[in-house]
Amino acid sequence: MHVQVWQYLADPANQRLLLYIFIALIAGFLAGRYLGKGSSKGRPFFDKGDSALFKGIQYLLSDDPDHAIEEFTKSVQINSDTIETYAAIGNLYRSKGAIDRAIHIRRSIILRPNIDEETKVRALFDLGLDYKKGGFLDRSLEAFLNVIKKKPSDIATLEELEKIYEEVKDWENAFETRQKIAKLSKTDCSGIMAHHRAEAGKALFEQGDATRAKTFLKKAITINRQCIDAYLHLGDIYFSTGDTKEAMATWKKIVSISPHFTFLAYQRLEQVYNRSHDIKQIELFLKDCAKYNTDAFTHLALARHMYREKKHEEAIDELKKAIDYYPCFWEAHRLMGEILLETGNTGDALNAYNDLLMHLNVPYLEFQCTNCGFHPATLKWQCPQCKKWDTITLTDTGFKKINGLSTPELLLAESYDRGGAE
Repeated sequence: MHVQVWQYLADPANQRLLLYIFIALIAGFLAGRYLGKGSSKGRPFFDKGDSALFKGIQYLLSDDPDHAIEEFTKSVQINSDTIETYAAIGNLYRSKGAIDRAIHIRRSIILRPNIDEETKVRALFDLGLDYKKGGFLDRSLEAFLNVIKKKPSDIATLEELEKIYEEVKDWENAFETRQKIAKLSKTDCSGIMAHHRAEAGKALFEQGDATRAKTFLKKAITINRQCIDAYLHLGDIYFSTGDTKEAMATWKKIVSISPHFTFLAYQRLEQVYNRSHDIKQIELFLKDCAKYNTDAFTHLALARHMYREKKHEEAIDELKKAIDYYPCFWEAHRLMGEILLETGNTGDALNAYNDLLMHLNVPYLEFQCTNCGFHPATLKWQCPQCKKWDTITLTDTGFKKINGLSTPELLLAESYDRGGAE
């Protein structure tokens, strides 16, 4: 019930606002007591404006923004100089989706005479947030750029700019903005910057510029050699230009860098298998993967290859290894049954399918953002909700973990090939 309140309070600007209001209330309380000593009749602790302000705070903390806005508005009508209160009303309007009203408040603050520069800049920043919430990205971008002109080192504004650049897929400006953030915050932002370069490369490839696309993807890897997305798409480019050997070599690097992501390359082998005359290199690729990544799915991928090559006994051996790693691996049981039926081992096939029936009731594969908890339908490199990079993981939906991953990675790889991993 109070999620919105905690989100509101998590904003440093709102925390400062409440702190200022609290200090003002305490000051008013002490002043009232002090002045009361000099008067036989004394005086109330709060005047009408203070009373409305106090009620507004109470409503805000009670997760009742409608009444909070009403009381804050009363306070401003009594004392129009309370800029912080006026700003709070704008924030509440924005949180309720009343963007026009929020924008009107910011503009009125910016146009007020005799307002200090810091207050105007803050109102301009809030105006950028209002425009962004309303979907007016061009105006939001303009507002934040104006803030940066006045406060070039404001990290919060730079982060908002970066989000907009990412939203509109302006990867060059997103990259440059993240560079500034990294320099100011003195933190390692190589992961994000690599993704920006990778996204730029992917966009260029879609536009038909494979040469420049390769350059950007290689830059991404130079910035952060853990950028799996860059290896995957760089391999795709090599493969699209007929350089199957280089494509395989590029995907193979994932095995040693991040073995648990090797499954993302397995589905790509289907294309190689259909177009390459040197089928042996696929087998060598998978065997090398098995050396580094001894999980059930790697053995399944190798078994599939052996099955295509009519090496039934070797395929069965690999499937047995997969099932040894994970007895509930229904995909391995199914393929085992197919091979046994094809080779005439009907009795063993029946046993394999009996085992399969025991494991058909498997949970649906789910993904979740470790930062905000969002559940996307498919694998994403950037969370669609909180916009953080590399935070989407497989949830533990009942599968036994093999080397840190749930074993039905076939589903994950299929979701990637449908365009889910971006």
